[in-house]
Amino acid sequence: MNDYTKGTETLTRLVGPGRAEKITARFRELSPAFENEAISVVFGRTWSRKAIDPKTRALCSIGILAALGRHGALRIVFGIALSSGATVEEITEALLQAAIYAGYPAALDALPVLQAVLEEKGITQDAAG
Repeated sequence: MNDYTKGTETLTRLVGPGRAEKITARFRELSPAFENEAISVVFGRTWSRKAIDPKTRALCSIGILAALGRHGALRIVFGIALSSGATVEEITEALLQAAIYAGYPAALDALPVLQAVLEEKGITQDAAG
């Protein structure tokens, strides 16, 4: 199996078929070459690795993406974290950890993105804790 096929399968497993197609289509619209590389490298070579589970990989990624202010990717990874079993409390802890090293503004800017993802998934603040 090539990296692109593995990446497509991994992305679909992480976000579901409908969301995976939307993500892939957006990459493809920007550039078919970019789509191929992004799916192959990000999901085919990295997210598919078995040394750490998807939940842990997502929580690590949340801290990094929040620190870098990459809100588009952060939206995707918040969804992956939730579908991989991360709780809102664990995601918040990842953001607090990022705040220590990247600054509170970076973590605070991630909160509206998290709120939007929670609303899309029908998770209320009461249920979130």
